[in-house]
Amino acid sequence: MQTARRVVCAMSGGVDSSVAALLLRRRGYDVTGVFMNNWDAVDENGACSLEKDCEDAYRVCKMLDIPFHQVSYVKEYWHDVFSYFLKEYERGRTPNPDILCNKHIKFNRFLSYAIDNLGVDAIATGHYARTSLEDKEVFQQKYMKTPQSLFRNRFEIRNDVKLLQAADQIKDQTFFLSQISQNALRKTIFPLGELTKAYVKKIAAEAGFHHVLRRKESMGICFIGERHFENFILEYLEPQPGKFVSVEDGQIMGTHKGWFLFTLGQRARIGGQRDPWFVVDKDVTTGNVFVAPTTDHPALYRELVRTDRMHWLSEDPPAELVKNKMMECQFRFQHQMALGNSPLICSFALHRRKRK
Repeated sequence: MQTARRVVCAMSGGVDSSVAALLLRRRGYDVTGVFMNNWDAVDENGACSLEKDCEDAYRVCKMLDIPFHQVSYVKEYWHDVFSYFLKEYERGRTPNPDILCNKHIKFNRFLSYAIDNLGVDAIATGHYARTSLEDKEVFQQKYMKTPQSLFRNRFEIRNDVKLLQAADQIKDQTFFLSQISQNALRKTIFPLGELTKAYVKKIAAEAGFHHVLRRKESMGICFIGERHFENFILEYLEPQPGKFVSVEDGQIMGTHKGWFLFTLGQRARIGGQRDPWFVVDKDVTTGNVFVAPTTDHPALYRELVRTDRMHWLSEDPPAELVKNKMMECQFRFQHQMALGNSPLICSFALHRRKRK
């Protein structure tokens, strides 16, 4: 008799990860639930939400009769995610901590822990996403802890696993998974990829997961939760008061506590202003935040976007891009933003390291 495949499911205490664990059990897998503790602090009201999250996750595992473990990545989260998050804000940029968290914690350190310490065949999460692999193909994939070299062996034949959008286009979370490694993608199962959020809630209700259904949908920073953002950031970065300046006539529209609190394109809530104003630019030297009225102001639009080094889920860039230094692609820079078409011009050849 064949031994059941072992899968670790990342449990957050929410409805999605709870149903993911349930579906894995129904498929006949030997499932273990693991709760990750990655933030060692209380929220603004003095209540530690992580304890409640952990308790809810434990209750689900008890109901499913599966083992429950806890693992702490507090130091790793601070070093790999939150410190970078703060440094980027100080530079005037707006990083996405959920993308960083998935890249460094869930699909790196947690994956290694699950395979090396618990000896499982794959991990699973409650993300709304899919891959090009069936479950049985995931179990056949070889796990490599770190790449053997910077470049892939040119004679190696590998069929790259694709990250695919979820069936529920509204809940699709592939944006947050955009920087995980090909190695992690090969060893991950997304049980909710073919389901809608409404159907997931129906499954949870039928399974008696009423305590997780009553929870408010989490919309906060990964592992930190929902907070008053300005107050939270000002706990770690020194206030740098400045002015809101109109791009139209240079008029001072109001004041703020720090230019790093604002993202280009966002609505600037300026005291005393009845009409909405939107952030166009930031001067990190003077502390001025330049704003424009209306969402369709010309100053809010750009024809060119420059990026940092690209991350390829397939590890190697597309052949068309390498050959032509340009390719048509679709892009988004926000979760749930409609995909837009744009030519991608790449200076790949200028920065690519030579093979020895």
